Amino acid sequence: MKIVIIEDEILTAEDLSHVLQSLNSGIVVTAVLPTVSQSIDYFSTNADYDLIFSDIQLGDGYSFEIFKKVSVNSPIIFCNAYNQYALEAFENNGIDYILKPFDKISIAQSLEKHRLMREKFRIPQIDYSKLSDSLLPKVTKIQSLLVHQGDKILPIPVANIGLFQLKNQVVQLHSMEGSYFTIFQSLEELENKLPPEFYRINRQFIVNRKAIKYLSRHFGRKLLVNLTLPFSEQLIVGKERTSHFMEWLSEN
Repeated sequence: MKIVIIEDEILTAEDLSHVLQSLNSGIVVTAVLPTVSQSIDYFSTNADYDLIFSDIQLGDGYSFEIFKKVSVNSPIIFCNAYNQYALEAFENNGIDYILKPFDKISIAQSLEKHRLMREKFRIPQIDYSKLSDSLLPKVTKIQSLLVHQGDKILPIPVANIGLFQLKNQVVQLHSMEGSYFTIFQSLEELENKLPPEFYRINRQFIVNRKAIKYLSRHFGRKLLVNLTLPFSEQLIVGKERTSHFMEWLSEN
């Protein structure tokens, strides 16, 4: 059986590949695709695969963007860390899923489910391009965040936030004026709640479009983000995200 893995974490992809092949020596991992853009290129010219294991959130966007642009000819098993409420959508659409961090048992169960579906049933043709709304968490975009300053609780309008930074395992909110506050939400939580004017440029920063002054080229086809607010640390967009980042920048 030929399997394609869509995953941007190299170690996770290697671990998944090892587990798959340890479960079935007949499995061949034909490709490991770390980005949306590379996946689109691959599926545009390759159709020789039987099953896809796909992460949902990749470095340059959601994997759903792949299936909006190209047709795939096999079922997909999504690997993700969403809660049970969001996962109901997978069950309703007949798609299997694996919660991260996965283990050998969960992968074996998914492979067995796939085998039974192929032997006993006709695997349904699913329009993956229409699943994104049901699979992503249902959240309301926030308009402000509450921060603590001494004995005060201050509302900071989202429009006045320049960026969020993960520093020493703590998330800091930096205002457009340069002041900063510690908040008790992860970047992952914020990413789902913030309006589209905010972009997760890497694992350390989420930046507001209004806080970007200009871009400059960096080593290895990377981009350096220069800000309007006073901030001493470098914000670098990796080469795998530059196309998606530039597209977002032009649309916002």
